Parts: sequence; structure tokens; C-alpha cells
Amino acid sequence: MPLFRRRETCSIRDRYEFRDVLGTGAFSKVFLAECKQEPGHMVAVKCIDKKALKGKEDSLENEIKVLRKLRHPNIVQLYDTYEEKQYVYLVMELVTGGELFDRIVAKGSYTEKDASHLIRQVLHAVAFMHENGVVHRDLKPENLLYYNQDEDSKIMVSDFGLSKTEDSGVMETACGTPGYVAPEVLQQKPYGKAVDVWSIGVIAYILLCGYPPFYDESDANLFAQIIKGEYEFDAPYWDQISDSAKDFISHLMCCDPEQRFTCEQALEHPWISGNTAYTTDIHGSVVTHLKKSLARRNWRKVFIY
Repeated sequence: MPLFRRRETCSIRDRYEFRDVLGTGAFSKVFLAECKQEPGHMVAVKCIDKKALKGKEDSLENEIKVLRKLRHPNIVQLYDTYEEKQYVYLVMELVTGGELFDRIVAKGSYTEKDASHLIRQVLHAVAFMHENGVVHRDLKPENLLYYNQDEDSKIMVSDFGLSKTEDSGVMETACGTPGYVAPEVLQQKPYGKAVDVWSIGVIAYILLCGYPPFYDESDANLFAQIIKGEYEFDAPYWDQISDSAKDFISHLMCCDPEQRFTCEQALEHPWISGNTAYTTDIHGSVVTHLKKSLARRNWRKVFIY
């Protein structure tokens, strides 16, 4: 009996020529593949072992349902799904530009204006999700990818494994990645779209200084900081950053979700829509801290309570 209600019935290898392995996980592999009907059109195919899906079918079905709803230039697209005896295949848009922070480290120069441009793209994508009743719930730099290697490449939002649609019921599950999760999630209160806005605020903060607003080796202490909203714009690192940027972040990282900006409000803020973002090169100071932050492993792990 098939796991998924909507799927292609022919074999995936009838339509796609598999090439190199792009990545390997515990229960899946991602292949580079070429569409036989459109020579030259390359895609990424995620091959998932069905044995590993036992008990998790609903989660994958949910991810597929979400991705089918979302067609936006800054969201990685799902093209097709295939199910065979041993495997489920997700045919995805090929994204080759690498992770957000890795690209910033590799750049020769980087300004507050660059950060504003990056956050604007993320806000447009997340605003579209929210308009379609989708909450991502795990926005973090690792899930923000450059489309290609071009200098002016767009940013793509990826990984909808923890996403939920609002029509699936009240969200109360504590999940996400520790450093990016909103206070109301940790307090196990009912929550909604505002959790994504908080995460964007955390990302914007790191983009401007290279280190996280909250950090502790102990998850319990880290969560206590987040719940209280205890973060600072530390001197001297923030002295070179505009007051407009600090105001923007403060509206996104507001502990009260009712008072927190929506994506639409954030897009209208002068730091995003105007010319208040500074153009001074901050690459050196940001990258110095960013390299240290990337080494802190507990910022990368996902939790579900």
C-alpha cells in the first residue's frame, strides 16, 4: 500500500538520469540528476529509505504537502515525488551556491547594506509562506542557501521538515534549533507565524556582528536567556552598526509575539525598504566572530519536545 496519497506512478529512472551523489545522510542520499525530457535541466533527487520512515510517514507527508503549496522564487521548489518498493524520491530544485554564513566568510567585503538585502529576500519568502498558512518553525542560516555561485545570487529558504500548516491545528510542540527559537515556543504556549519572525531577527543580529544574541553551553541557561529576551548590542562591535538596524532587530526580537513585527511590517522598516543601512565594510569583524560561532555545535542541533 502506498505511503503517500499523491505520487508519480512510473519509475523515476524513466524520467531522470542519475549522476553524482551530492550528499549522504543517515537514511537518505541526494543525487544530481538530469531530466530526460529536458536535456540540460539538472535537479537534486533526495532518495529516502522507506524502512527509516516507519513511524515518521506523517512528517514526510506534511513536508510534501507544504512544499506543494509554495511556489516562490526564494523557496526551494519540489518538482515531483516518486514512491517505489524500497524508496521514496523527492525531486527538488537544484541549489548550488552553498550556505549563507559560509559564503559571507568567503567574501572579500561585506556591509550592513548587504545584510539588509539578504534579510529582505528572506522576509519576502517567509511572508509568502505565512500568506499561505505555513509556519516554517526552523529558520536558521543552515537553511538559507545561495541559488548559485554568482556574486549576485538570490537566497533560497530550504528544509521544511518541521514546518506546519495552520489548518493542521494549534501549534504547541516545542521544536526548532536552540539559539533561534522564540520565547513562546520554549514556554510551551500556543504559537503561530510570529516564531519565524523572531528567528529572522536572530539571523539578522548574527549577520551584523558575527555572534549570536544568546549563548550558553547549557541549554537550560540558554533557554532562560531567550525567555527573558536578554540580549545586548555590545560595544565596540555594534558601535559601527546603524541605530536603524538595532531598531529593526528590536522589533523582530520582541518577547511578546503580539507586539512583534509581522513580515509585512518588517519589510516596511527603513532598514529594509529605505537607505538607512550603512555601507561601511564590516567583513573583518563579522567574519572573526562568525568563524567562532560556527564551531559551536549546540547552535546547530534540532530539538523536538
